[in-house]
Amino acid sequence: MKFPWKTVLFLCLLTAGTAAAYQPAVKYWKDRNRPTFRTKIVTTGDIASAVNSTGTVKPVLSVHVGSFVSGPITQLHVDYNDEVKEGELLAEIDPRIYKAGVERDEAGLATRKADLLRVKARLQNAINDEQRALGLRSDNPDFISGTEMDRYRFARIALEAELEVSEASIKQAQATLNNSLANLNYTKITSPVDGIVIDRKIDPGQTLAAQFQTPELFIIAPEMRKEMHIFASVDEADIGLIRKAKEAGEQVEFTIDAYPGELFKGVIYQIRLSSTTTQNVVTYPVVVSTSNEELKLLPGMTADISFRVEEHKEVTRIPNAALRYYPKREHVREEDRKLLDGVDSSKDDRQNAESQPADAKAKASKKNRKRHVWMKEGEFLKAIEIETGLSDYQYTELISGEIKPEQELVIGVK
Repeated sequence: MKFPWKTVLFLCLLTAGTAAAYQPAVKYWKDRNRPTFRTKIVTTGDIASAVNSTGTVKPVLSVHVGSFVSGPITQLHVDYNDEVKEGELLAEIDPRIYKAGVERDEAGLATRKADLLRVKARLQNAINDEQRALGLRSDNPDFISGTEMDRYRFARIALEAELEVSEASIKQAQATLNNSLANLNYTKITSPVDGIVIDRKIDPGQTLAAQFQTPELFIIAPEMRKEMHIFASVDEADIGLIRKAKEAGEQVEFTIDAYPGELFKGVIYQIRLSSTTTQNVVTYPVVVSTSNEELKLLPGMTADISFRVEEHKEVTRIPNAALRYYPKREHVREEDRKLLDGVDSSKDDRQNAESQPADAKAKASKKNRKRHVWMKEGEFLKAIEIETGLSDYQYTELISGEIKPEQELVIGVK
């Protein structure tokens, strides 16, 4: 039997070829499965920290104009959005009942005045009688008895008292007439301020009943072109930053859905102390003041507000995506894998945070500013410890750490 040299030779060649191709194949497979990391460059620039909130646009002052008297509305002189001046006639109530009341009280006053003249005449007559009696008594005491003298004197005193009653009656009648005149004037509804009619709650022919509750007829907003207020609710965790921003005079920026792409600006006018608690969340009202010369801001609009609380110029900026990135264990070099192993080592401390004293909480808060970012080093990722500072929606300030501008940090895997 012949030895199968050809078969042996083929096997030898196959084995040699396989051995020669093994390393390139392994390298190819390794390269093929190696992750491709997405990176972002560390930059230098400005960082402005902001607190975002939503608010409602309102006039600085809303004057509610009501009616003091009752009756049907006969005329309306203004409508929605009309600009009015102080004292301008807005509406009229049927005045017939009140005119009749004025005429009645004028007649009553005239009667009281006539009665006063009658009493004065009687008093003067009584005074004359008393004077004549005194003259006769001085000539001869027997002419007039003491009883008659008392009758003359007390008749004068009674008429003097009646005169005071008549004078008081005239004042009373005049007051009643003034009341009727005031009610008649109240039938003309006038504007108490210069402003814009932002709401009208009545129609011609509508009857007002002011005896039980003052009806509201108009709402007038004065000086809407000069200033408007935006009322926002800010979480208690951010109210300290808002107060610092107010003290520093930082500007407030906001947008309105009605004008997309347009940026409005204002200032913090007031931080109110009247907190509101909703589902254990405490918020405080913050009032923003802004100008409204073009009358673009209307009552009730919703504003997306950004309170600029602090700004740092020309700092090293870390992309926020790099701070959020958490790599897989197999992508990290050996000496940094312990960071991934101990990522939850402080879990118990966080669970017991409520029982920590205030100084421990402050230290823990400061410790939380230390973070790790990841940089490519050969085939693996290298961890770099940093301390962070101010942050905005895109970047975070680098306080300390071995990172330079223009270096690339890993933010994800393709």
